[in-house]
Amino acid sequence: MQVYLDNSATTRPCDAAVEAMVHSMREDYYNPSALYAPAMRAEQALKQSAQAIAAALDTDPRHVLFTSGGTESDNLAILGYMQLSRDGGEILYSAAEHAAVRMACQEAAARYGCTAREIPLTGDGLVDLEALEGMLSEQTRMICVMQVCNETGVIMPIAEICELRKRLAPKAVIHVDGVQGFLREPFSMRRLPVDSYAISAHKFHGPKGVGALVWREGFRFKPQMVGGGQQNDRRSGTENTVGIAGMGAAVSAYPGEAREQMRRLKKLLVDTLHEALPQMAVVGLPAEDQRSAGHILSVAFPPVRAETLLHALEMDGICVGTGSACSSKKGKHSLVLTAMKLSNAIMEGAIRISLCPENTEEEILYTAQRIIHHVEMLKRFVRR
Repeated sequence: MQVYLDNSATTRPCDAAVEAMVHSMREDYYNPSALYAPAMRAEQALKQSAQAIAAALDTDPRHVLFTSGGTESDNLAILGYMQLSRDGGEILYSAAEHAAVRMACQEAAARYGCTAREIPLTGDGLVDLEALEGMLSEQTRMICVMQVCNETGVIMPIAEICELRKRLAPKAVIHVDGVQGFLREPFSMRRLPVDSYAISAHKFHGPKGVGALVWREGFRFKPQMVGGGQQNDRRSGTENTVGIAGMGAAVSAYPGEAREQMRRLKKLLVDTLHEALPQMAVVGLPAEDQRSAGHILSVAFPPVRAETLLHALEMDGICVGTGSACSSKKGKHSLVLTAMKLSNAIMEGAIRISLCPENTEEEILYTAQRIIHHVEMLKRFVRR
């Protein structure tokens, strides 16, 4: 059996996305900036994708900007905004942030003279709201926080962060990296007063190399690419019409029942593993906690090391991850797990199992059975 459980790294493009991309390449291949009628069909496909994204976020489709993915969206929001903030100030980012956010904040400090500071995490991986409260001031210009942590599945307390911003740092904007949360956890930009939100299509069964930055009315950012003035001068360059068509189709095709289905499968996996392996440690919040996303489980089986278990499972046809796919090959402890002050045994043993709507109960039970088998075998060979 082949079981893919590394969906936080990337997902298989859904049939609707593939069909939309093939149609775009074969039929609507025109430049959307051209004036003749066929080109207007390509332009209409862009509008339809923007409408689908905006509807999912409860916002205005005019505020959807197409990019090359989550990294560009994060960079554009952070660097583009801080470039226009001429009085220095501070930019705050959580210790859970993806490198695309963390390094963009540090780059903004180097370029524009602001100060970049890291917001600590609690032991279960949430933003430490008490620490954040002590950091916020009139000097705070931007707060960056992810919707869902890509390593632990923890859903960040964005509503509470918005309230703290309103009370203590009214001049600050809030940027949310929604790459791991979009569609998998509900998010309304009408209800939550965040200023910008980043998405990446290949995380929700769209193609790689395309994403979007969505912003609130009044949020200003300096374009980081100049040229032909596409997308109202906010991002020059001919739009990736094929990728955007696939992304829009993936948004529209995403099943509404997926969230509860994945949450149920995650709980089944945890319960099955815990019954056989009581030494198992869930990293972050318990599976039943509503602040834990239903599609990501980080778990360790000390003293078994994550890489050893990953390759053992690979021999069974099961793909899992060990954290952020962008940094998993660097051989260092996760910055997120380090910020949570976890033990070396947990950090070295944590694997990430991330689900998608296509995963089945049969796959989950097979995965649990193989994990139990390998952990029981491998722990006998670990040096004490």
